[in-house]
Amino acid sequence: MKKKVIIQGIIGSFHDIAARSYFHGEPLDIIPADSFPALFEQFSQDQSIDHAVIAIENTIAGSILFNYHLLKESDCVISGEILLRIKQNLLALPGTKLEDLEEVHSHYMALAQCREYLDAHKSIRKIEREDTALCAREIGQQNIEGVAAIASELAAEEYGLEVLAAGVETNKRNFTRFLILSRKSDGQNDQSPSGQKASVCFSLKHQTGSLNSILTCLAQQDCNLTKIQSVPIVGKEWQYYFFADFILEKNAFQKVMHHLEEKVESLQILGHYKKGEYHDS
Repeated sequence: MKKKVIIQGIIGSFHDIAARSYFHGEPLDIIPADSFPALFEQFSQDQSIDHAVIAIENTIAGSILFNYHLLKESDCVISGEILLRIKQNLLALPGTKLEDLEEVHSHYMALAQCREYLDAHKSIRKIEREDTALCAREIGQQNIEGVAAIASELAAEEYGLEVLAAGVETNKRNFTRFLILSRKSDGQNDQSPSGQKASVCFSLKHQTGSLNSILTCLAQQDCNLTKIQSVPIVGKEWQYYFFADFILEKNAFQKVMHHLEEKVESLQILGHYKKGEYHDS
C-alpha cells in the first residue's frame, strides 16, 4: 500500500524531492497542496493521509515564521526532518538553445538564488511566478518556446524538459530544512537512541534572566541547542513564543522536559525524532 504524503506545491517541487528522499524506497502517493494553510487544513481533515512535509528554514532566507505559527496551532507532531541541498537548473523544451531564450520564469527566491548566472545573460527577462515546478509544468504541457524555468531536475523529468544548464544557483551550500509531520494521535516513542532531536515551543515570564535560565538548564542537561527562534505572541505586545531544537542524550527526553516545565510559563512539545540527514536535490 502506498504511503500518502501531502506537500506544498506540485510534483517536481523541492517539497516533492524532500518527501521522496526522506521516504526513500517506499511507494508514495504524493498529494499537492496550493499553500501551507491548505496543507494543514487538508491533513487535519483527511485521516487517510499519513504524513505532511513542510519547509521550515533555509540557510540563505532564514526561518519561515508563518509555518512555525501553523505548526503550533495544528494537531501535528514532528516525526522527522531532512536537510535538502537546493540545486537550481535552467530548463526548457528539448532542442532549445540558450540564445533562443527570451524569458526565464520561476519563484522570486529561485531567481534571487541564481542572480549571478542570470546577470551574465541580461537579454533574458526574469519573470517572477508563484512556484518553480509550476513554471516547468506550464512550459512542458503548453509547449512554450523561448521560455525557460528555473527548477529541479525532477521537474525536468516529470514535464519533459531539457536541462540547459545545471547547478546555476550562486551559493552551492544552500540548504532547506524540511519537517516530516504526523498526527499527535499516532503517538511517539519517548525512549529514543542517543543523538535524537527534540523541538519545543515555550513562553516565559517577562522578567530579567528568564531566557538565560532556559539556556542554562539545557546546557546543564547536556543538550546541544541547534536552533532558537522567537515569534511574537499575537495580542501580547512585545511578548514572544520561543521555538527551540536541541540534541538530547540517550533516554533523557522525559527528564529534560520535566526541568523545562519547571522554568517556563507554557511548554508545547512539537516533536522528538531522529536528527535529519543531508541530501542533494
